[in-house]
Amino acid sequence: MPGFRRTLPNALTLARVALAVALFAILARYRFSPAHPAPGPAHVDAALLLAIGLFVLAAITDALDGHLARRWNTVSVFGRIIDPFADKLLVIGAFVMLAGPGFSDGVRPVSGVYPWMAVVVLARELLITSIRGVLEGQGVDFSATLSGKLKMILQSVSIPMAMLLVALMPVAGDRASLVPIVNFWVMVVTVAVTAASGAPYVRRALLWAAAKDQP
Repeated sequence: MPGFRRTLPNALTLARVALAVALFAILARYRFSPAHPAPGPAHVDAALLLAIGLFVLAAITDALDGHLARRWNTVSVFGRIIDPFADKLLVIGAFVMLAGPGFSDGVRPVSGVYPWMAVVVLARELLITSIRGVLEGQGVDFSATLSGKLKMILQSVSIPMAMLLVALMPVAGDRASLVPIVNFWVMVVTVAVTAASGAPYVRRALLWAAAKDQP
């Protein structure tokens, strides 16, 4: 049992990386088509539903691995490195894919994700990762804050929701035009919260730097 407890959290983290790769493989091949031949008022895209399932499963492993490692007191150096990597791979990769040409209706992204949004999310993660690397290298605790955890929860909801709305998008009519608009504003809020969630980390870094510079 002790060996199982040591390996399970890291195994869940590695599973999240594998799930993210599978998700990207599906999304890379996806091409939105408003003229889908399926009968009925909406078309249901099986590939997108599978992608949603993979993302949700990966998000569940994110909630489990850290919880189990802390509960069983089996937090490892490997886990501290690969866990944030897996989180960023999943979220940033999803944003990049949703901003790609596969989710365009020829006018705008039906996913609601524009390239600048992916850039903002990537910039936030690069900044916080750089700060964390410097401070933890100096022995300073740089654990995740409440804002960072809430950011991840919001991302874990908004990304599969955007894919679900596209998967169920009506082929014509006013409701079809509403999907890109709804997705856009959901993603605007998500990106804004993501950017703002970096503020507490930056503040901690500035306070540490100011204290370090004191004679």
